[in-house]
Amino acid sequence: MQKETPLLINDDQIDLLEVFRALWSGKKLIVGLSSAFAVLFVTIALMMPDRYKAASVLAPVTPQSTGLPRALSRLGGIASFAGLSVGIGDGSEAQIAQEIMGSWGFIDKFIEKNNLQVPLYAVSGWDKGSNSLIINSDIYDEKNQKWLIEGADGQVGAPSSWKLYKRFSDMLTIIPDSEAGLVTLSVEHYSPHIAKQLVDLLFEEINRHMQQRKLNKVNSNIEYLEAQVEGTSISYMENVFYTIIEEQIKNKMLAEATPEHTFVVVSQSMVPEERSGPKRLLVVVLGSFIAVIFSMLVVLIRHSLRASKSNN
Repeated sequence: MQKETPLLINDDQIDLLEVFRALWSGKKLIVGLSSAFAVLFVTIALMMPDRYKAASVLAPVTPQSTGLPRALSRLGGIASFAGLSVGIGDGSEAQIAQEIMGSWGFIDKFIEKNNLQVPLYAVSGWDKGSNSLIINSDIYDEKNQKWLIEGADGQVGAPSSWKLYKRFSDMLTIIPDSEAGLVTLSVEHYSPHIAKQLVDLLFEEINRHMQQRKLNKVNSNIEYLEAQVEGTSISYMENVFYTIIEEQIKNKMLAEATPEHTFVVVSQSMVPEERSGPKRLLVVVLGSFIAVIFSMLVVLIRHSLRASKSNN
């Protein structure tokens, strides 16, 4: 019986020839383990439910210019000195909207308003034949409409706001194209119909949110300016204030009359017919690669243990 040689010749060198011999002698084990893991990863990949991605391409609404800059130039530095926000130098509304769309607070209100807790968190798949969602019974009791998630305190209930936010964030993708000036909004879900619905709802909600945000700012400005008119006795300043109030009222009317306040649809969302995931081939290939590496490590560790035992 040939005596096995340790893989380490000294503290900082490895006998590559001995490593190759060890791997070759354990080739059957490597093939066996790799094949077993490959079958396991194929099974896992086939069991993973399909996902579908719906997308819509949006264009920022171009703000209309008014006579407000001229009015402000007449007012000089009084408005800025008083802390009045009139919409100049406030940055791109579309960029602000993109940040808001991905924020925890906005998504939390969006989920609550549209009652999306179950479709987002309790679904484990989609039945194409019946066009129905497959509910994970370990998470949600569909019959009694009760959540079965155990919290840190041991109480059973609904998922937290943070968990819902993280789940939706994983589904949501916002890709700005700075060169074209467009924004691609997409949502991935087990159901292609839910994916499209979420994209459309999110588009409507962000426009509604930005519209209300604009109205709140304009109303605040108008209230401030009206107070300034009452507090001044200089006719020139009154005229300037009235000019700005007039422009703010125009902005208010325009915001109220424009549902698509911040974005307009360039390419509307459609119900996707082809799945976007999972990447089953990639899962199998990476899994098999990891399995081969793991099998080789097992063979080398076994060889080293045997060599150490024979030397002792």
